Amino acid sequence: MTDKILQKYTERSGVADSDATTPEVEVTENLGCFGWFRGIQDRAIMLELRKKTGAIVAIGYGWIERVDFDPSDGIVLYALGQKICIKGRNLNADVREQVSLFNGVCRHRVPWIQEVDEPGRLQAGERATIVEEIVV
Repeated sequence: MTDKILQKYTERSGVADSDATTPEVEVTENLGCFGWFRGIQDRAIMLELRKKTGAIVAIGYGWIERVDFDPSDGIVLYALGQKICIKGRNLNADVREQVSLFNGVCRHRVPWIQEVDEPGRLQAGERATIVEEIVV
């Protein structure tokens, strides 16, 4: 009788063993110069800053103290005493309804930002978000 009671409280109810070991899949949308988590509750833990040269710097969202946006300067991240500048055009423009780079960084919805190369810049439309340079 004791075994049945113990088993009742230690078993996982309603979850098959195969479901318990299946890892969660992140659904990220590629919006050209940045990625976007599509799920309502999805949040990025770190922000990858990808350079044209192939170098990548990742900073934890928890270490970002402040985020500034000025159309003439771009987006400035202040993290761990460092100033990270993201320069480009349309950095606060909506790619679609309520989806913009600045807004996404503020809400931890952007897992990566990357500089665009020359062919990518030429192919992008006038209203597209373009990251020309990331200065760490």
